[in-house]
Amino acid sequence: MTVSSERELTEPVDLCDSAGHLNPEAIGWSRVPLHRANLRGAYGRKKRWDYWCFINSDLYVAVTYADVDYLGMTAVWIHQPSTGFTASIEPPAPFARGFVHTERSGVGTMSVRNAVRVGNGPVDLRIEDRPDATLIKVAADRTAWGPLDLDVAVERPEGHESLNVVIPWSLRRFQYTAKDNSRRVRGHISIGDRRFDLGAEGDETTWGILDVGRGLWRYNNRWNWASGSGIASGGAVVGLQFGGKWTEGTGYNENALCVDGRLHKIHNELSWDYDWDHPLRPWRVIDPVGGLVEATLSPTHDRHSKVSIGVLSMEVHQVFGTWAGTITSESGDLVTFDAVVGFAEEARNRW
Repeated sequence: MTVSSERELTEPVDLCDSAGHLNPEAIGWSRVPLHRANLRGAYGRKKRWDYWCFINSDLYVAVTYADVDYLGMTAVWIHQPSTGFTASIEPPAPFARGFVHTERSGVGTMSVRNAVRVGNGPVDLRIEDRPDATLIKVAADRTAWGPLDLDVAVERPEGHESLNVVIPWSLRRFQYTAKDNSRRVRGHISIGDRRFDLGAEGDETTWGILDVGRGLWRYNNRWNWASGSGIASGGAVVGLQFGGKWTEGTGYNENALCVDGRLHKIHNELSWDYDWDHPLRPWRVIDPVGGLVEATLSPTHDRHSKVSIGVLSMEVHQVFGTWAGTITSESGDLVTFDAVVGFAEEARNRW
C-alpha cells in the first residue's frame, strides 16, 4: 500500500489539545523532535518511555526508562555473546513515583533517584540531552552480579536527523514516537568484576539506538520494530529503521533510512518475513512498493520475554544479529551493506 499523504512537520506543535485528545495539527512526521507530549487524563492508558540500545558485535545493552501510569521501571539488560554473560535488572516502581520526564524528546533531563530498589539498594538513573550528545548514567549498588555503573555519552553530530512521527489510531488513542540510530557511543559499563569500555580509539564502534514513546495506547497491541547501525560498503554511515503491524491503516508508518545523518522517509508499509515459532531463522524486510529496502537480519541471540498477570500480558521476541542487503536513498543512490549490527522484534501486548 502506498501512503502519499504523510505530512512533514517543520514547526513545534503540541501533541494534545486542551481536552487531552490528539491535536490534528500534530499528525505528521519530522526530521527533528518537534512535538510537545502534553499528555493528560486517560489514567492507565498513558505510556511514556525512553529505550536506549548500545550495540556492537559482542555487546548488547538495553536501558529502559518507562512510566505507564500505574507502574514505573528502570531496567538494564546486558548480554555478551562471546561469553554468554547476561544480566537483567528490572525493578518496578508502583505508580512511577519519583519519575521525572521531559515533554519534548531530545531536550532536557529525565531522572529517578531512590524510588526504585534492587535488593536493599537504590537504582538511580539520569538521562541528559545536550546539543552534541545524550548523557546516560545508571547506578545500582546491589545487584545479583555486584555493583552496576553505566556512564555513557551517545554522540549527536551536528545536523543529525531522526524519525519523529505520530501514529493516529483515533483522536483518543495515538502514539508519538522518536526513532534514532547510527550515533556513536563512548564511555563504560561495569557490573561486578566485569567492565566494558566503549568508544576507545581502535575499538569496534558501539552504536546507540533510541526509541521514545509518548501516547495514549489501545489495550491490545501487536507491532514489529527493527533497527540497525553500521558502515556501508562504500563507507557511508547507515541507520535502518523499520516498523509494522500497529501502524497499518493509519496513513503513517515508522519506516525510514538514515545515510550519513540524513533521514530518508519511506512512505509505505514494508513487508516482513520471519517465523515467530523459530525466531533465530532469518528475518527479511522488503519494500514491495518502491523497492527502497531489501534487508535480511541473521540472528544469533533471541531475547524472549513473556509475562501474564490477569488481564495484562506481554510477549516479545527481540532477536539480535547482523543486517545485510541494499537500501536506496531519496536521490536514487543504491547503498549496499553487510554486517550492520542490529535487531528485529515482534511484540504482542495487552496492557
